[in-house]
Amino acid sequence: MTKAPKSAGAIGGPQIGRREALLTGLGTGVVGAGLGVAVPQAALAFDGADGRGIVPADGAVSQTATLQQALNEAAASSTPLSLPAGTYKTGTLTLQAGTHVLGVPGRTILKSDGPPILAIEDADNVRLSGLVLDGGGVALGDGGALMTVSGATALDVSACRFLNSGGGGMNLRKASGRIAQCTFGNIAREALFSEDAAGLEIMNNHIHDCGDNGILVWRSEKGEDGTLVSGNRIERIAAKSGGSGQNGNGVNVFRAGSVLVTQNRISNCAFSAIRSNAGSNCQMVGNSCSRLGEVALYAEFGFEGALIANNIVDTAATGISVTNFNEGGRLAVVQGNIVRNLFFRKTGEARGSGIAVEADTTVTGNVVEGAPAYGIIVGWGEYMRDVTVTGNVVRKSRIGIGVATASGAGAALITDNLIDDAQDGAIRAMKGPTPTGPDLALESAESFRNLAVYANVAR
Repeated sequence: MTKAPKSAGAIGGPQIGRREALLTGLGTGVVGAGLGVAVPQAALAFDGADGRGIVPADGAVSQTATLQQALNEAAASSTPLSLPAGTYKTGTLTLQAGTHVLGVPGRTILKSDGPPILAIEDADNVRLSGLVLDGGGVALGDGGALMTVSGATALDVSACRFLNSGGGGMNLRKASGRIAQCTFGNIAREALFSEDAAGLEIMNNHIHDCGDNGILVWRSEKGEDGTLVSGNRIERIAAKSGGSGQNGNGVNVFRAGSVLVTQNRISNCAFSAIRSNAGSNCQMVGNSCSRLGEVALYAEFGFEGALIANNIVDTAATGISVTNFNEGGRLAVVQGNIVRNLFFRKTGEARGSGIAVEADTTVTGNVVEGAPAYGIIVGWGEYMRDVTVTGNVVRKSRIGIGVATASGAGAALITDNLIDDAQDGAIRAMKGPTPTGPDLALESAESFRNLAVYANVAR
């Protein structure tokens, strides 16, 4: 049998393939073990478990071109690209459909040499795991982020870290998939921004030390969104760009319908733990929230449908607010929450209440303790319609339950509540901020034709 001839240059050692040649373009020369040829230090290709990989240059030189070509080849061959521990200085890398990149968690670092570090556009089935994206604190322009995504489907980003961004952490538009078990820290603006999602899960991430917001779930126009935000730990969110509530939130929902925000731990936010603006059918369920500068759980402006249930709020200017009936905000259930340790805040709109609601709402089975204003306040002026307040416990407030009785205010049913240690009355009719008439927990409410008040206990 005739033997195949050896390729030129292969005598006396193994051949160097096209990928190996590709990945030897950076660094300073050393001798490759067993190759008999000079190869650059810190850029030597190796065969890992998946047959791919690059040795880093420890941030000394930019590896953008080398990394980009390796990513393109990996995507074309449907093979994962494995990056070992170390620092890779890089400009923007564009990820094609099917790209799968694996790093060593916490130790494979992509250091920004020009934002964003990673970009995806109209690509499906991109998967990233174990990478650190480090922006080095360099200022980014409007909308800039360490990773930008547009039109991605079945995106899967897990166990990655987004750190030291001079702008945002991750910006997504029209994306579906999962962002899970990632860390976002020291972010100048928002950690994670999603607009017009098409089936997105944001789960079990740690978000901390952000300049403006934690997680934003927005839509360009009001409509169904369905993003799931669950199991995240969000803490130390400032409002460095100012405003009256658009910044300083752990989770902010804007115009996005049917968003579920559940089982999150949110603390130390300048404004709200969860703030839904014009987000219909939003659910805030089973969250633990503490040390909030304004309203902890907020459903506001033109929404229809909000479920706020089984949450704990400890230390806030107001615990729960379902408001803006004048802007179409209505239809809610506030049930089974524990709200405690409220404080008075007079910056902007006066705060200091446990639960505040306005229209088409039931407030039931909640416990409110320590409200310097109202334990529960129902309506404001003429903005009140069809509210029931039943089976709640209110302790240590100035007024236990206040209810609007101005001309034009709708009906309210207040029954079977226990109010203890209310300094200025257990249940009071309100005209604006002023209580009027007797304590309705002790005397008849017949003179107020919009109210039915009975079977309450005041101590």
